Amino acid sequence: MQSLLMIEDWPVPNAAAAVVRGTDGAVLGAHGVQDHLFPLASVTKLLSAYAALVAVEEGVFDLDDPAGPEGSTVRHLLAHTSGLAFDEHRVMAPPGNRRLYSNAGFDVLADTLEKASGIPFAQYAAEAVFEPLGMRATMINTAHRAPAGAGGLSTAADLARFAAELQAPTLLDASTVHRATREVAFPGLSGVLPGFGHRRPNDWGLGFEIRDGKDPHWTGTTSSPETFGHFGQSGTFLWVDPAAGVAAVALTDRDFGPWAAEVWPRFTDAVLAELRG
Repeated sequence: MQSLLMIEDWPVPNAAAAVVRGTDGAVLGAHGVQDHLFPLASVTKLLSAYAALVAVEEGVFDLDDPAGPEGSTVRHLLAHTSGLAFDEHRVMAPPGNRRLYSNAGFDVLADTLEKASGIPFAQYAAEAVFEPLGMRATMINTAHRAPAGAGGLSTAADLARFAAELQAPTLLDASTVHRATREVAFPGLSGVLPGFGHRRPNDWGLGFEIRDGKDPHWTGTTSSPETFGHFGQSGTFLWVDPAAGVAAVALTDRDFGPWAAEVWPRFTDAVLAELRG
């Protein structure tokens, strides 16, 4: 895919990699070093959320089990509506009242899963998600300040395998993935989309951001409202556009900033245009 060559012009210090995958599992295009290990930052939340959903299906806990502040549940933590602050275990709002994006909430989610399963969270994620999907390089760095929310390390090749799983689930029932990625959890809530300001509404599924009508956005101007995924402050993203039947991953070694808000949407629009054409 010629559109993937655009990453060569991105203002990154050393490394960038991208891969595009279709709904049939085929790699439609790849560019850059596919086995280079990148810090994922908040793209980690997709992996952690998937591990939590596996735990739900395995009966480790339930989405509506209490977790976090009084009145909060596993569902609230996944949807960033527990009321916890961004990086502190401090309650800022009643559960279900606001979309408060929270690394702390994912810390609590990981702790809750650990206590319920008796297995360290990083190990659970590896055994439930990474190993079955062949994501051999992927790990959650437990020494990171917010391991379950931002401590992941992975490669473009591994994340492409995860993107394929999101498009055609093998580890979860398809209805569970649909609920997490296509159905807004706690509809109508406003909140801050990191890097892009306040959004009304700021729609989210269970661990997955849902694009809907957000503008501007880190995906493309031509991305469908059904597009879901996440980006990370380390200069990384993964999106799936169900309407287009495609998923894309891009990893870089430059932190997110105005440069990314400028080049990422152009890249996504070019990918979608090439596939349509």
